[in-house]
Amino acid sequence: MGEAAKYYVIREKAVPEVLLKVVEAKRLLESEKAETIQEAVDDVGISRSSFYKYKDDIFQFHDNSQGTTITLTLQMEDEPGLLSDVLKVIAEYQANILTIHQSIPINGIASLSISIQILQRTGNVSRMLEVLEEQKGVHHVKMIAKE
Repeated sequence: MGEAAKYYVIREKAVPEVLLKVVEAKRLLESEKAETIQEAVDDVGISRSSFYKYKDDIFQFHDNSQGTTITLTLQMEDEPGLLSDVLKVIAEYQANILTIHQSIPINGIASLSISIQILQRTGNVSRMLEVLEEQKGVHHVKMIAKE
């Protein structure tokens, strides 16, 4: 199990230009102003390799995240009570669970997909993700969507 991811909030002026362009390319794709990744990266002036290298690691921060839905995937051991522990963390941060799907475990590892609504009372989402990653038996946590 690797080191837990750390999250930071920094001012835009401190963000390298390539990362800002990745965010813009993602926005073009989400808004359908670009139909392909190649078109989006051409429009913002970065390479496809830069896009793929950073696309899962940078998201635009929104102060008004209330009502935002995030979808996470987790790789976790097939251990009794582990899913309950994961759900308990989300409940402790007072986020609203919308959907849960757990795959049939293969070689003792199950994939979990969970959609969570961020509410006004929800605690620090970055910290919640860190706590999920720190759970014994959880191997990988990744945010795959944010609406």
